[in-house]
Amino acid sequence: MKAGFEQVKEGSDTPRGVCGVINVSVSRNVDTSYRFDVTICSKDYGRGSFADAFETLGPGDIVPGKRILAHLYETEQPFTCSLDTLAKPDGIETVPVCAHHNVYGFPGQTITVSLP
Repeated sequence: MKAGFEQVKEGSDTPRGVCGVINVSVSRNVDTSYRFDVTICSKDYGRGSFADAFETLGPGDIVPGKRILAHLYETEQPFTCSLDTLAKPDGIETVPVCAHHNVYGFPGQTITVSLP
């Protein structure tokens, strides 16, 4: 599922367009787990300000999957990273995916995808 890069909410102290999910592709693995390929757009400014993770969310704000980003993507924008072997919680048909920024938290676009 693709989405435009949504700006942060009006009145926020977060700079516009600092970090957000712009595309998510999800596929089912042979063992019934899921693989998420997540494209993130982030204004990375070196070690002081950068996208550092993305998460999949479950009911009650449970985080069934989290990918810590291993390096800066300052010159690779937008970029795609994967999270493999995510088990599906019972009764869940859709999963929100959000990007995390080391300074601003979860400031931007979240995309909800249907599980195949």
